[in-house]
Amino acid sequence: MGMTVAQKILARAAGLPSVKVGEVVEPRVDLAMSHENAALVMNQFLEIYKETGLAPRVWDPARIAIILDHRVPAESAKTATNQKRIRGFVKEQGIAKFHDVRADEGGICHQILPEMGYVHPGYVVVGTDSHTTSHGALGALAFGIGATEMAAVWALGSVLNVEVPDTIKVVVKGKLDAQVLPKDVILHLIGRISAEGANFKVLELHGPTIREMSVAGRLTLCNMSVEAGATSGIVPADEETARYLREEAHLAETLEPVVPDADAAYCQTVEIDAAALAPQIACPHTVDNVKPVTEVAGVHVDQIVIGSCTNGRLDDLEVAARTLRGKRVARGTRMLIFPASWRIYRQALQKGYLADLIDAGAVIMNPGCGCCLGVHQGALGDKEVALSTTNRNFKGRMGNPNAEVYLCSPAVAAASALTGAITDPRG
Repeated sequence: MGMTVAQKILARAAGLPSVKVGEVVEPRVDLAMSHENAALVMNQFLEIYKETGLAPRVWDPARIAIILDHRVPAESAKTATNQKRIRGFVKEQGIAKFHDVRADEGGICHQILPEMGYVHPGYVVVGTDSHTTSHGALGALAFGIGATEMAAVWALGSVLNVEVPDTIKVVVKGKLDAQVLPKDVILHLIGRISAEGANFKVLELHGPTIREMSVAGRLTLCNMSVEAGATSGIVPADEETARYLREEAHLAETLEPVVPDADAAYCQTVEIDAAALAPQIACPHTVDNVKPVTEVAGVHVDQIVIGSCTNGRLDDLEVAARTLRGKRVARGTRMLIFPASWRIYRQALQKGYLADLIDAGAVIMNPGCGCCLGVHQGALGDKEVALSTTNRNFKGRMGNPNAEVYLCSPAVAAASALTGAITDPRG
């Protein structure tokens, strides 16, 4: 029996010729990522070495990446002090893949890793963030782990006791409408299989519609695969993967794509007709409460957010700028824009996208996680409604359990900004 992409990557990383679903392995890690929660990882890591009497040294500083992004600039003395501790640790350990609060190198961790070329096809990538699944867009096996697990990775260079997951094959066919975007595809999938439909499984994404997507679109799909409960989402590497890594991440290394065997076994196959999709909305308060935009059109919106690790890329900002160019955000509605990195911010500035958005009344924020997680900028007031291109909408996610959050694509968000209510971008 052949192997899926996840099985092949785990077999290579564990030094085995093959692995079976349910087998427990200890794969070598190619890249380990943390953000501000590196401070928690540090505490656990130092505890490990306290018992040995040895000087604490990470296993390979070249394979560790730390990006400050969740609370930037620091919103409190506590956050600032933790960030200071991280800077000291990074310097002491010689970790070069460190991205501080700087406009020449910063951004959201799940954008920085791809655009810097830190993720390659076939890699095992772990991160202390559930949306580490994003990096499967580049043909890697990427998944989130806890701070204690990451401390062990920093010490040993491998993940302990990983059970080889089953894989769901998702095949997307058909041409998407111009106003239906990758975000609509993944929202539809989550609504269809539920928020627990892929628990402890990998979503392996196939089909002509996927192959035609840019890496930016694929990042959106894999980013939200965890919202269906998936361990990881993977788009097998292809020509688009290679183009992105060569032209945008400026990688010169030889890449080794990992593709599934023709006789790979899947626990389930899900087919999606992209041509039949309308723009999708995840309604409060669960990501799988998904409806076509036509069923919720007209709901008043107090705050619109475009950005985050899900939809803060240049493609997303272009959609918004094109829609709002020469027009105005509706009175009574606020619009916040969070580019995913400073590189994207500069590109959007050069192309005039940010000027279009500012002229329309949108507020441009610094790259970072912002109001997505509800602990920094852009919190909601009681009984307010947000329409957001972010990835979660449970109570309190954007800072207030007495508010409501709807999730959508950049096309829906931009069209709705003009009317002040949820609006179908197809007209």
